[in-house]
Amino acid sequence: MSVASSEKTREKKGSGIGETVKIVIQALLLALIVRTLLFQPFNIPSGSMKSTLLVGDYLFVSKYAYGYSRYSFPFGPDIFSGRIWAAEPERGDVVVFKLPRDNSTDYIKRVIGLPGDEIQMIHSVLHINGKPVEREKVDDWSDDDGIRYGRYRETLPNGISYLTLDRDVDGPEDNTQVYEVPEGHFFMMGDNRDNSTDSRVLSAVGYVPFENLVGRAEVIFFSVEEGNAAWQFWKWPWTVRWDRMFSTVE
Repeated sequence: MSVASSEKTREKKGSGIGETVKIVIQALLLALIVRTLLFQPFNIPSGSMKSTLLVGDYLFVSKYAYGYSRYSFPFGPDIFSGRIWAAEPERGDVVVFKLPRDNSTDYIKRVIGLPGDEIQMIHSVLHINGKPVEREKVDDWSDDDGIRYGRYRETLPNGISYLTLDRDVDGPEDNTQVYEVPEGHFFMMGDNRDNSTDSRVLSAVGYVPFENLVGRAEVIFFSVEEGNAAWQFWKWPWTVRWDRMFSTVE
């Protein structure tokens, strides 16, 4: 091979490597933009939202749904206060937020109370502004551990309907004080009413500031049975919950 041919070969190889590096960098930047501004993946680590969301569900959360706050960005940089392009959540939305106690831990619950609302639980029945929320028994439901729950369909005043679980009719958080939701805050509750640390526990969660909202849960894109890891692909035929794939969060 001539010297000229050898140099051309090296130039082609160098050009090919350079193009590959450029494509990889562009792909990483695009992924960072999508994750920061549009959609962020989350996985469900606890059973507080059963049977709506199960341990092992992986879902996309829309970052733009309520505008952007410092908590919309990785590590929550203190670059501005409040929200830009703000849009308040609707009652019934399933929301990821930063725990007010430390402003870093991610929680996922359902928006039950809006600013100015009065919220109370009386004998397992949710009351909003002094009126009981419509609640109808659907069936009995068992989780992977064989624990049985009553499953109810709850319909909020704005018509949003969803399923809740109730194991004990008068559990610890089934009879509460009246919670008065402050301006600029929201009241969050888990759908698994007897196994959810939420706004009913003021010392642990309490009222959630609008600024702490990260985004709205939209769709389950993957799901594996509890106790299994998503990366264990050799188990997928048996551990993947195929019926939950690409289902919307309601």
